[in-house]
Amino acid sequence: MRSVKNNIKKLKRCYHGGPDYAEFERMGIGLEQVLDFSANSNPFSYRLNFTLDDIVIDHYPDSDSTDLRRGIALQNRVSEENVIVGSGSIELIRIITQTFIKSGDKALLFKPTFGEYETACRIADAQIYEIQALAEDNFRIDVDRTVSKIRDFAPGLVFLCNPNNPTGQYLDKTDVQRIVGALGSDGLLVVDEAYAPFTRNRWDSSGLISGGSSIIIIRSMTKDYALAGLRLGYGLASPEIIDIMMRVKPPWNVNAVAQAAGRQVIEDTQYLASSEKEIRSNREYLIRELSAMGYRVLPSETNFFLVQVGNAREFRLRLMKHGIIVRDCTSFGLPEYIRIAPRTLPECRRLVAAVLSENIVE
Repeated sequence: MRSVKNNIKKLKRCYHGGPDYAEFERMGIGLEQVLDFSANSNPFSYRLNFTLDDIVIDHYPDSDSTDLRRGIALQNRVSEENVIVGSGSIELIRIITQTFIKSGDKALLFKPTFGEYETACRIADAQIYEIQALAEDNFRIDVDRTVSKIRDFAPGLVFLCNPNNPTGQYLDKTDVQRIVGALGSDGLLVVDEAYAPFTRNRWDSSGLISGGSSIIIIRSMTKDYALAGLRLGYGLASPEIIDIMMRVKPPWNVNAVAQAAGRQVIEDTQYLASSEKEIRSNREYLIRELSAMGYRVLPSETNFFLVQVGNAREFRLRLMKHGIIVRDCTSFGLPEYIRIAPRTLPECRRLVAAVLSENIVE
C-alpha cells in the first residue's frame, strides 16, 4: 500500500448518531420500527412538489447551483456572490479547512461540540487548541476566557457551533462579535448555524458578513426541512472568501434533486413555522416528564437537549430493545449524558413509557 501522510494515519473516524443498520439487524429490529430521537432534525416529513420524472438526470447539474444561490441570497438579503452551496454542511466544513488551513496552522475548537470540525482540521494537519466548557456552567462557552485565549493563541481558524451541538447553548450577537474582534488580521471565524431555525431568541447573523468581515456562516437545509437524505447546506461570507471557496469545491457537488428541493423549501414560509411550534411543545413535554422522573435536564436554547443519566451507553442499549434510539454522548466526551431531540407527541409518549418500563432512573 502506498504510504499515507502521518496526520491521516492518526485520524480517527468521527462517530455520529442516527440508526446503525447493522446493529438493529443483529437485534432483529426492522428499521421501519425504529423511533430515532438521536437525530436533531425536524420530525415532520416535508412533502416535495415534484417527482424524479420532473428532474433532468441525463445531464450534469448546475455546478454552481445558480438558481438556488440566488434564492438563498434573496432570503438572506445578501448578494449571490455572498453564497456557496454544498452537499450538506460537512462538505462546506471540509472545503473551509482545505482552503484556509496550511499544515501547522492553528485552529481553535470548543468542546464538547460537533466532531467533524476536529476531523476536518486534522485532515488539514492543523495544530488544534481546545477550550473545554464546564458541566457546572451547563457547558456554556465562557466568552471572556475565549477572547483571552484567542489573543494568546492567535488561531487562524475558529469553529463555533451556534447553537452548539450537543449542548444547545446559544451565544448572542454581542458575544459572537467579541470573538470576531479578538481574531488577528489573518483569523477566520466559522459559525455553524445548523440548528438556528429551532432556536429561541434567534438573531440574524447574515449582517456580520458585510465589508471585509472575517466570518463564514454555514447553515444546513436538511435539519429544518427533514431532508437529511438529500445532503444540502450553504455558506454565507464576503465575496472574496466565497470566490476562493468556489474554486476549491468539487464540480457538480450538489445533485439536481437536492437543488430542486432547496429551491422549493426556501420559498416555503409556512412549514417551518408550524412544525417549529409543535416541536417546541413536544420538547417541553419531554423535559417535564423526564425531570419528574428525577433526571437532570440541562438548559438548551434549541430543539434538542442533554439529559444526565449516569451511564449513557447502558441507557441507550436498554431503550434500543423498545426500538428507540437516543444519542449516547460518550463520543462528545460526555459519558454520563444522552441527547434527545423531540419527535411527534405520540412518539414522545412512547419514549417516556419505555423509560418508565425499564425503570432506568438512576
